[in-house]
Amino acid sequence: MAVTTTPSTPPAPVARTARSRSRARAGAGWLYAAPTAVFVVVFFLVPTLLVLQMSVSDWGLFNGNQGLNLPDNFTAAVSQTLFWPAVRFTLLYTVITTVILLALALGLALLVQESGRWNSVLRTAFLLPSALGLASASLLFYALYSPQASPVPGLLALVGIDVGPISFLGTPGAALASTVVLVVWRFAGFYMLLLLVGLQGIPGEVYEAARMDGARPLQIFRLITVPLLRSSLALCTILCVTGSLLAFDQFYILTKGGPDNSTVTIVQLVYNAAFQGQNDLGRAAALSIIVLGALVVLNVLQFRGLRGKEN
Repeated sequence: MAVTTTPSTPPAPVARTARSRSRARAGAGWLYAAPTAVFVVVFFLVPTLLVLQMSVSDWGLFNGNQGLNLPDNFTAAVSQTLFWPAVRFTLLYTVITTVILLALALGLALLVQESGRWNSVLRTAFLLPSALGLASASLLFYALYSPQASPVPGLLALVGIDVGPISFLGTPGAALASTVVLVVWRFAGFYMLLLLVGLQGIPGEVYEAARMDGARPLQIFRLITVPLLRSSLALCTILCVTGSLLAFDQFYILTKGGPDNSTVTIVQLVYNAAFQGQNDLGRAAALSIIVLGALVVLNVLQFRGLRGKEN
């Protein structure tokens, strides 16, 4: 004779207690997320909505919102004389800075990845410039590049090289190179630290197995280190590209966009539109929206490329 059983249901008090615990966990989760949500809303969402409103309005620095004028701000921003030269220069600066920074940071990380007293000293020395603000570092290098106060000619004269005053910022090429030197000095240690964390996350057994199989150092670097470091390299690339596209402080302090507007960046155009003579917040906001859209598209492409390579 078959015996049938019916599924037992928990008593009502037990069910209510489980639901209460679930609601308490959900409430705790919302409570933990609330500070971040408030921060994002106040410091990102609200300013972004305000910039969007400005970009479609006739909004002056002193007279406020004078009504909608879409798409006048965007057409005026794109059609100004310095827009495309600024875009080309910003892209050139981004490519040069990203390549040099990543190569140097990876080399420094490989140099100091082993534990040791001297490697600890080198890590600290390489990382120290990152503790200095970019504006402060730019002022320091502005004095270093000054024809009147620069110590470089005097140091070269001590070793028998008399070159006289050096025009570090006098030509477009020299101004770009001098600014790249500043940025590399300031950020190489920071990216070295990110890559060093990635290097230390690679198991040592992988290197030992490769050496036992007869792999040479270059093969180990190309076939093991670089593939396993791809996530860290991608993070550094995204940070470096984003920071370079938004470059402003270093060029504003060192070159003011000169000589002959050859070092004007796209963010400097935003500043000029808002505060330098034009006082047009609407056009500045339109330029900001264009830059934001370009950054979003570029970061999405980088993330997709990284995901495809990992797959």
